[in-house]
Amino acid sequence: MAKIQNVEVNGLASSIYRSGYPMMDRAPTKDEFRENVDAIQQCIENGDCDNQHIKRAIKLATAKGGGHDQFLTGITVNFDMTFSNKAWVEAERYTFLNFISSFSTMHRIAKMNIADCCNGYASYNAIEEAEYWQHKYEQIANEPSATPELKLEAYRMLLYNLPSAFEVTAGMTTNYRCLKNIYAQRHTHRLPDWAILCDWIESLPMNELITGCVSNGL
Repeated sequence: MAKIQNVEVNGLASSIYRSGYPMMDRAPTKDEFRENVDAIQQCIENGDCDNQHIKRAIKLATAKGGGHDQFLTGITVNFDMTFSNKAWVEAERYTFLNFISSFSTMHRIAKMNIADCCNGYASYNAIEEAEYWQHKYEQIANEPSATPELKLEAYRMLLYNLPSAFEVTAGMTTNYRCLKNIYAQRHTHRLPDWAILCDWIESLPMNELITGCVSNGL
């Protein structure tokens, strides 16, 4: 089943502070910046949302329209995501949900355990079909007389017969603004992959910046 692992969140406190830049009339000094960011970070760790900068950031993040949530782009998230083929097709629609690197069926499908790589929604017949083409490719690849064209055709048959339930893991990078968009659009989606991703979003630090609009009905 889909899963999220190895999560790194960066720029949370500093982006919250920078959300106040539009109302400043001078740049903060290095010491002022560090002092405020450290105070915000301490409040986040303590679960204290009384900090003026945090209050402002939540208000801006949940405002309807106007691009007031632009500061969320500075809160970056790197993570590993395991999704089904069906869900990956939908995930690729998000411009700012970017691949760092991923497992490659193009390179490694002949070595992968297909049954183990499928979620619980793959039928026995679908797995059996893919495994048939995997074995067929191995036979042809090991046949001395097989031509490169025959081997390529067998490999393509294997690739194109992988079930939609086949799962691949990728290292991803994105930001809170993109996750806000994903959460708003997918938190009631029928695919379990999206439900798992949205549950994970709800576990992120200061997830109110992402989930607040949905909670407030905006």
